[in-house]
Amino acid sequence: MTKLKAAHAAQTNLPRRQFLRGGALASALVTVSPALMRSSAADAPVVKSFELAEMTLAELRAGLETGKWTARGLVEKYLARIADVDRQGPAINAIIELNPDADAIAAALDQERKADHVRGPLHGIPVLIKDNIDTHDRMKTTAGSLALADSTPARDSFVAERLRAAGAVILGKTNLSEWANFRSTHATSGWSGRGRQTHNPYVLDRNPCGSSSGSGAAVAANLCAVAVGTETDGSVVCPSSACSLVGLKPTLGLVSRAGIIPIAHSQDTAGPMTRTVADAAALLTALVGYDPRDPATGASRGKAQADYTQFLDAAGLRGARIGVARKSFGFNDQVDRLMSDAIAELKRQGAVIIDPADIATAGKFDDSEFEVLLYEFKADLNTYLAGRPASAVGTLKDIIAFNEQHRAEEMPYFGQEIMIRAQAKGPLTSKPYLLALAKNHRLARTEGIDATLAKFRLDALIAPTGGPVWPTDLLNGDHFTGGYSTPSAVAGYPHITVPAGYVRGLPVGLSFFSRAWSEPQLLKYAYAYEQATRLRQPPKFLPTVDLRTT
Repeated sequence: MTKLKAAHAAQTNLPRRQFLRGGALASALVTVSPALMRSSAADAPVVKSFELAEMTLAELRAGLETGKWTARGLVEKYLARIADVDRQGPAINAIIELNPDADAIAAALDQERKADHVRGPLHGIPVLIKDNIDTHDRMKTTAGSLALADSTPARDSFVAERLRAAGAVILGKTNLSEWANFRSTHATSGWSGRGRQTHNPYVLDRNPCGSSSGSGAAVAANLCAVAVGTETDGSVVCPSSACSLVGLKPTLGLVSRAGIIPIAHSQDTAGPMTRTVADAAALLTALVGYDPRDPATGASRGKAQADYTQFLDAAGLRGARIGVARKSFGFNDQVDRLMSDAIAELKRQGAVIIDPADIATAGKFDDSEFEVLLYEFKADLNTYLAGRPASAVGTLKDIIAFNEQHRAEEMPYFGQEIMIRAQAKGPLTSKPYLLALAKNHRLARTEGIDATLAKFRLDALIAPTGGPVWPTDLLNGDHFTGGYSTPSAVAGYPHITVPAGYVRGLPVGLSFFSRAWSEPQLLKYAYAYEQATRLRQPPKFLPTVDLRTT
């Protein structure tokens, strides 16, 4: 979960807008030395040129088909890139562990290709996945915690199974905000006890946002072709916005959560993090499917698509009725200017803009969202751990005790207040939980996104995904300033972000969101906007923001 704003607001009883202004003030008060203010591209670490830089899945696939590359060759090239950028040079620290079998897996896939057996569009493509997604191999799955470092999952997650079946090479695991950022109210996104701090490849002293921070930083820095993240509230879309990526949070139940270390079953989902909308559509195609281990996927029958790339249409915005969630604006003047440019471009592409088209209930379920997450975290994590063989921890209570016993390694900067509050909660039959969950669904779905789309006769809504990210601050934690994710997250509805530009070199994303199972339309709109603007730029690994630039 990225947006612990809900947790803070619930504790302090501040109104949402007042709380966001407080976050903006905290960010503004971070001290920046004059030397750092004078930093420029000339100060950036020297990074070797990379043959595969910004390569799309289609370009990599074409090279494999013609014999220009082999899967094994791609693995070797990406491993060299990781050594140059992740371990040395800028040292962004996006990857928590590499797959010791990646080379052998790639070699076997090359043999399959020689035998005219190609599993699918991802055959031979190196992919990274977040370190809360189970793999039954020689890699660990730890959610960034040392508490799980000595055990291995009993089987692959559904996501890993689907990737392997599609022919992808799981190159390694990415770092994350420990326990998907559901440990402390003062946590720093991108930090874990096992992996330490991940840095934003655009500006190294800035945060990559969380909790899929490593996946976002890795894709942005071209350490892999594509990556998979997970989201409860903002953890796919925020790091994607912060790293100038396309991030897609699917409808709840479109992608199975079986074998993913949970926060909350009412909101959790895995999703693609890529450099282009076409790559997001291709990766989503590989991930979807019914899974009896996750009952929520039953709802996807008849709604999941066999190929999401079929909806990519450069003219897809023509005639689309797009609403502007104007109350998500106003936290940063330069972001607002980028959004004005985006709205103007949407009009040029033929969209009908309805402005404002606000979600009347937005901000009215922050308290109930956090309440539900506390209950479900305890219940869902205990269920997950019960199926984890030979683990040093079997319950949330055990994890809390482990952290206390290993305070120097696990809690040098922030504590575990959220975990302690979750541990105090009762079962999922508790009346406060049931009332909060019903409130969430009513305000986020029926009276929220659904009502807004119906009132204004909309196909989708837009909002800024987030602002320019804050400096990483291990002393005080994150400084969220504003953006959009919560209504779609609480509703369990799809949400895609696409690059919308830069503020002093820091990426900003544009969000498209709509009703359940609307991934085809959202991909179409995001693709049309992307093709019209082509705003993504690769990172320069600047040490800090140059405040003299615009």
